[in-house]
Amino acid sequence: MTDLSDKKLERLRSLVEEPDLSGTKYRMIEKIASGGMGSVYLVLDGELDRKVALKVLTVPDSSGQMAHRMIREAKVIARLEHPAIVPIHDVGLLPDGRVFYIMKYVEGVTLARFRERHLSVPDLIRLFQRIVDAVAFVHSRSILHRDLKPSNIMVGSFGEVLVMDFGLAVAHAHKAENQTPTSAQAPTANLEKTASGEIMGTPAYMSPEQASGDGESVDQRSDIYSLGAVLYYLLTERHPSFSPAGELIHPRQFNREISRRIEAICLRCMSQSRESRYQSAESLARDLVRYLDDEPVDAYRERLWEVATRWAARNKVILLILAGYLIVRYLVFFFLRV
Repeated sequence: MTDLSDKKLERLRSLVEEPDLSGTKYRMIEKIASGGMGSVYLVLDGELDRKVALKVLTVPDSSGQMAHRMIREAKVIARLEHPAIVPIHDVGLLPDGRVFYIMKYVEGVTLARFRERHLSVPDLIRLFQRIVDAVAFVHSRSILHRDLKPSNIMVGSFGEVLVMDFGLAVAHAHKAENQTPTSAQAPTANLEKTASGEIMGTPAYMSPEQASGDGESVDQRSDIYSLGAVLYYLLTERHPSFSPAGELIHPRQFNREISRRIEAICLRCMSQSRESRYQSAESLARDLVRYLDDEPVDAYRERLWEVATRWAARNKVILLILAGYLIVRYLVFFFLRV
C-alpha cells in the first residue's frame, strides 16, 4: 500500500470540494477563497464571456440549514442595489446538488491588506466614511449585517469600497433616529450558532450584546459597534485590544498621531452601552464629515486651548497677515521715535 503525500491528499481534497459545473454555463478558472461554510471560485460565464465569482457550500449539510442560510444570504444581497454592495447575478443548484450563487467578481484587496499601505489619517477616514455610508444604506433597507470586519470589506482597484459577506445578515425593524424602542416594538435578531452552540461571528468585532447571545438586544447599534472596531483597526493596524480588566485600550496608546477627536468617535461607536453609541450610521457619518471639515464633533468636548489651536490651524494665513501687520506697525513706530 502506497502512502499518499500531504500534497496529493490536499489535491484530492480540492477535487472533491470543487463544484461540478457540468451542464451549466460556467467554466472553472480557479479557487479564490474559502470560509466557514463555503468557498468562492473565479469562473467564466460562457454566455456573456465575463468573469464572475461563484460561491458554493463546501460543508456537509444533511439538515439543509446551510443551504437555507446561503439562499437567504443571496436574497438579502439581491435587495441591496448600491455601488458598495456586490450584486447577485444568479442562484440555484449545481448538478452535484449543492446550492450556489453567482456575484460580481471584485478585483481588489481586503481592507486588512489595504491598510498595509501608508495612508494619512484623513485618507483613512474618507475611506471609512464610504464604509459607513454603505452600512447606512443597508440599515435603510431594514437589514443588519452583523459581521462587519476588515476581512469582509474590499477595496477595489480604483479605490471603491465594497461591503461583503452577508451570511449572518438578518432583517430588522428600522427605527427613526433618536427613537428609543419600547419592549413591545424592539427589533430582534436570531443569532446564528454553530453545532456546539457558539455564537457565529468574529469576537473582536462583535458588540457585547451580540457576543452574549442576546438576540433581543441586537439592532443597528450593534453594527455601529462593529464599525467602531473597524475604525479602531484602521487607526492602529490592530484588532480592538482590551486590558486584563476587560476595558478597551484607547487607540492613541498605539498611535499618537491620531487626534483625540477621531479617537472619541471610535470610542463612542464602541461603547459598552447601546444608548451611548451613535444611534444610527447617519449620525456617525455626520460626525465624520465634521471631523474632516475640522469642525467640532459631537463625540468630543474640546477644551478652550484645543478650540484655539484648531482655529489657529484653520486660519494660518489670517494670523500671518496680522502678525506681519503688527511687526510693520512696531518697526514704523520704533524708527519714527528714533
